[in-house]
Amino acid sequence: MKEIAQKKTRTNYNICLKDTVKTFTKKLFYALFDQGYYNKNIEAIEVLFFRITNTLDLEVDEIWFKFKSQFKDIREALDLDAIAIEQNDPATKSLEEVYLAYPGFHAIAIYRLSNALYKLDAFSISRMMSEYVHGITGIDIHPGASIGNSFFIDHGTGIVIGETTIIKDHVKIYQGVTLGGIQVKKSLSFIKRHPTIENNVTIYANATILGGDIVIGANSIIGANVWITQSVPENSLVTYQSEIKISTRRNG
Repeated sequence: MKEIAQKKTRTNYNICLKDTVKTFTKKLFYALFDQGYYNKNIEAIEVLFFRITNTLDLEVDEIWFKFKSQFKDIREALDLDAIAIEQNDPATKSLEEVYLAYPGFHAIAIYRLSNALYKLDAFSISRMMSEYVHGITGIDIHPGASIGNSFFIDHGTGIVIGETTIIKDHVKIYQGVTLGGIQVKKSLSFIKRHPTIENNVTIYANATILGGDIVIGANSIIGANVWITQSVPENSLVTYQSEIKISTRRNG
């Protein structure tokens, strides 16, 4: 009870740190894809990181150097994501377009960076990074989610991917998809609450898949607008059937 009372009386939550994280995230994103920018700005990026993590009382040196050592691997994973988008989206005219103009790719990039920090127990900064990109893309990927190689988000607005979601390789997801939990209880914090998506699955617009024990089998296609709360075998096609009637109006 004493701890609860102390939380209620606390007034300083360093809300302005959100702006610092926004700047840090933008600079880090640019540096990841531009070696010249990296060389000129990496020290400034490091200073921002230390400012953020000092405020959050984190072990800054250890986290920073572990995080920085992963940049090469993160970039390689993102190159695979960009290629997957370029190869699967007929509207894409070039790989350059993916890097420069695709909100889905931007969201995946910040996810992969924030996920690395999440695994280093830097939870608050990883969440602030994900919320920054959520605000500008409409794509909400929790940094705790596990996402494999060659991930493709098309359009993306309204996508929600929960903390304990597992997405394997070569998965394609369209706008409005929710990979969520059935229940929202604090007691479930350390339990897998979100689904597992196996290799080569395509999930079309506005599909909802809920539950921690739910597995969508490899090579399956989940159609638009379906609601799934049970596992789906591999090589399945799941569709929502609705009857649409079109009739011709007679003038007069």
